[in-house]
Amino acid sequence: MIKRFINKLLGKPAAGVRPSFGKRVEVPASVHKINPKLVDERAVNVVLTLKKAGFEAYIVGGAVRDLILGLKPKDFDVATTATPEQVKSLFRRAFIIGRRFRIVHVVYGRGREHEVIEVSTFRAYLDASAAEQVNGNEKTSRRALEGVQHAVDASGRVLRDNVWGPQEEDAARRDFTLNAMYYDPEREIVVDYHKGMQDAQKRTIRMIGDAAARYREDPVRIIRAVRFAAKLNKLEFKLDKATASPLQECLPLLADVPQSRLFDEMLKLLQTGHAVATIDQLRALGLNKGIYPLLTLAVERADDPFVRSSLQDTDRRVGEGKPVAPSFLLASLLWQDVRDTWARKTAKGKPPFVGLQESIDEVFEARIGDVSGRGKLAADMREIWMMQPRFEKRTGNSPFSLIAQLRFRAGFDFLRLRAANGEIDEALAEWWQAFSTAPDYERDDLIAQAREQQREAQRAQQRKGAPTKPTGRVHRVPSAASQVAEADEALVDEVSAAEGGAAPAKKRRRRRKPKSAGAGEAALLTGAQDGALVGDGEVDSASSARMRKAGSSVNEHADSTQSGAESADEGEAPAKRRRPRRRKPAGEAASDTGAADE
Repeated sequence: MIKRFINKLLGKPAAGVRPSFGKRVEVPASVHKINPKLVDERAVNVVLTLKKAGFEAYIVGGAVRDLILGLKPKDFDVATTATPEQVKSLFRRAFIIGRRFRIVHVVYGRGREHEVIEVSTFRAYLDASAAEQVNGNEKTSRRALEGVQHAVDASGRVLRDNVWGPQEEDAARRDFTLNAMYYDPEREIVVDYHKGMQDAQKRTIRMIGDAAARYREDPVRIIRAVRFAAKLNKLEFKLDKATASPLQECLPLLADVPQSRLFDEMLKLLQTGHAVATIDQLRALGLNKGIYPLLTLAVERADDPFVRSSLQDTDRRVGEGKPVAPSFLLASLLWQDVRDTWARKTAKGKPPFVGLQESIDEVFEARIGDVSGRGKLAADMREIWMMQPRFEKRTGNSPFSLIAQLRFRAGFDFLRLRAANGEIDEALAEWWQAFSTAPDYERDDLIAQAREQQREAQRAQQRKGAPTKPTGRVHRVPSAASQVAEADEALVDEVSAAEGGAAPAKKRRRRRKPKSAGAGEAALLTGAQDGALVGDGEVDSASSARMRKAGSSVNEHADSTQSGAESADEGEAPAKRRRPRRRKPAGEAASDTGAADE
């Protein structure tokens, strides 16, 4: 009697008292109104293959619930009387997975187009009263469960789950009545044991059996209750009062659940297309804290515009059938910590990239914990963050190398999210949108446009007297050699004016030409001796030295330089390259220059 009283206080069924397995009811198509066109043909193929082999088989779980509600299921599960080994033998691409709960994945297709049909065997209902009598019929999981003598622990949590049983016991083991219905696509009937059809019509989410005891069997059902309430909220579904009332008192049970499983359940809450509704449900049910640290942080920051936009964007993408990555959502959630730490480090003189790297390391250690060991997830988050300062550089080869990054799209979406919330200029996000979709010949124009915008910004700062950022360009300071070159140029102008003639300019090498000359700048002078283009009224000192070393006459220097000067004054292009003329004997006209140049 004392044991029965304790079990009652703990919400566990009394020893020797088996719960009601319900009554089998076959609901015809005229009542459930499932559209056969919404049923995946591959799931139907699995069911028919199993039935042809002599086993019972049904589509089960959330797929049946969604079909009854007129929704298109995301995936399909099958339940059968066949054991995992028997299922595997019937399909060419079938894999047994799991230890505590062994199931079979039947795979169709390859690559991104592949689909997995999950097949499970009907489980027997187990409680503490039957624990010592269970030896289990596991095959691959015996070593993992070595030393475990009970199917259910002292708190009621199921430890061994590979014990097969009839369909009615399998239905009793499922959590909610909406998920305990079985659909036979061949006969087009729904098998219902716990009035799931009635609850679907009443828009009620109800736990099978005693809710507190079921939460003890598997504490993750607490999270599942929140997820279903959020998912079906738009259809006006509500949690049954008896189902919702024990949630807070059973919350400490989640401490016994592995952190990896809690992390996966948290991602399901935030990445199934109902993230905003999930946050609202957690607050309404008083489950703000105690499930998982990152989920607690998400609830706390849900009203932050940046985090809210990220949650809404995730819901939108799921609704549109687009893929979502957990790294993007977590990067958005923790960006506030990274950004603030980064700002403090740069304010103390840290180089931007070094400060950002150190900030990421500190946030990983403080916030993520064991998740940082999930190599790809942590690497993707780090890459998204490290891309952000690189978006500021839009000249040279940087834009081309950035868009070639594997995670560029995620980093760019993060940039757009920052721009939408006023953290950066929207023009920057628009430029990258245009650059990422433009052909190569337009990308060069966009880079030139960005370069000109930067120059305009620098000139504006100079007019205001503000210090400007280094642009990477080298400004030459006039040296003694350049002053000599100016003196030579002045002498050339005088001789040229005296003789009144100019010989055609000659070029010995071709140099790169500047694209344009700004208004108010000095005319470009063409150096005939070596074909160099010299700006700002200066003659290249190296070419002047070579000219003097070659012993060129003042007349030749004057004629060639004046020719280039006249061309520049009239706005003409520098003289075209001409073939070198043969050397003429002394005494011929001085206008035939080039001997000294050769």
